Amino acid sequence: MKRSFLMGVAALALVVGTADAAELKFKPGEDSKFNWASFEEFKKGHDLKGQTLTIFGPWRGEDEALFKSVYAYFVEATGVDLKYSSSENYEQQIVIDTQAGSPPDVAILPQPGLIADLASKGYLTPLGDETKQWLLDNYAAGQSWVDLSTYTGKDGKAALYAFPYKIDVKSLVWYVPENFEDAGYEVPKTMEELKALTEKIAADGEKPWCIGLGSGGATGWPATDWVEDLMLRTQSADVYDKWVKNEIPFTDPAVTGALDEFGWFARNDKFVDGGAAAVASTDFRDSPKGLFASPPKCYLHHQASFIPSFFPEGTVIGEDADFFYMPPYESKKELGNPVLGAGTLALITKDTPAARAFIEFLKTPIAHEVWMAQTSFLTPYKSVNVETYGNPPLKKQGEILLNATTFRFDGSDLMPGKIGAGAFWTGMVDFVGGKSSADVAAGVQKAWDAIK
Repeated sequence: MKRSFLMGVAALALVVGTADAAELKFKPGEDSKFNWASFEEFKKGHDLKGQTLTIFGPWRGEDEALFKSVYAYFVEATGVDLKYSSSENYEQQIVIDTQAGSPPDVAILPQPGLIADLASKGYLTPLGDETKQWLLDNYAAGQSWVDLSTYTGKDGKAALYAFPYKIDVKSLVWYVPENFEDAGYEVPKTMEELKALTEKIAADGEKPWCIGLGSGGATGWPATDWVEDLMLRTQSADVYDKWVKNEIPFTDPAVTGALDEFGWFARNDKFVDGGAAAVASTDFRDSPKGLFASPPKCYLHHQASFIPSFFPEGTVIGEDADFFYMPPYESKKELGNPVLGAGTLALITKDTPAARAFIEFLKTPIAHEVWMAQTSFLTPYKSVNVETYGNPPLKKQGEILLNATTFRFDGSDLMPGKIGAGAFWTGMVDFVGGKSSADVAAGVQKAWDAIK
């Protein structure tokens, strides 16, 4: 939902590519940072010469080129004829293809809700207990990834249907190191320290935060990320799961408590650039600009890993701007280090030996490290070499994933569209406008009750 809106809606455009076995980005065996042993071991057991593998996914443009640089190693190892395709409207296209009985062998999708629907209709092949155990053993916060990958099939039974691959991190707070240094501020390690820093900056006569919820027809969504992060820092993961399924109502104290925690930051005129009234009207793409003003209009900005796209041209991440993990509460140590994010999941939509081999390939460190060494790729895989990350900021985000004790997918994207991309968004606009958390929660719950 949120992801789809930001990508925009375009006319159907099918993109098809094939792998060239000769086009290997990094020559096997040459750079010792890569786990070439995993590649050589994989090659021994998978001969797919004469077979074809079709993969359908969301990646186009630069991301498609990056994915191709990864699957070229699968082609090199197996001899398979691999054909990758994508579409601007890939969510609709995969439904059309599966319903028509002409699915790809493997589909890669970023929407758990869509995956749940495909699984419930019998369009997916379970990946088995071995893959479930592999995730538990090899991914940081392994149970979280098993939970995210488990869906109910047409037979009514829950099974592991997905393999998480290429993850995005949202639990980030951005700042300008030079501004912190000039003012004598330090990066907070706990939520209590973050609140104390917020109060300190305000006491110094400055504005701590830049917050903007504007996004055209999707206005309000940045606040849902705040609330989701705060839910994971005030409540256990199982409460978060019940919330996104409405197994506890939106009016539950756990939910209104998280709303009020967000309100502590966003509804105080002393804490926000432009005052609380500016939060809803400021476009999310413009909101971080205050970090770079001289003198700074704010010192902190909460947003996902994509936000540097809207920083001033030439900004060097790690130098001109940096980020830290949105910290947990010292008083809630039992909740560990939760991370909010999103990502893509690989599915077998046509059970073939090549499809099963591709899932096995994704279990090799090299299938992660090749993309890691370039850009726009994060993984919770504990056996990868973090030194292969293409730059320090990517490595730092990768380490946040590796240190996570819990990972949860963006909550509003897991909710029904009329809630997660509707009532929740508009409710957050009302909330920063002064409406009480109880009234906002009651309104969202009323909308949820109407679609049950």
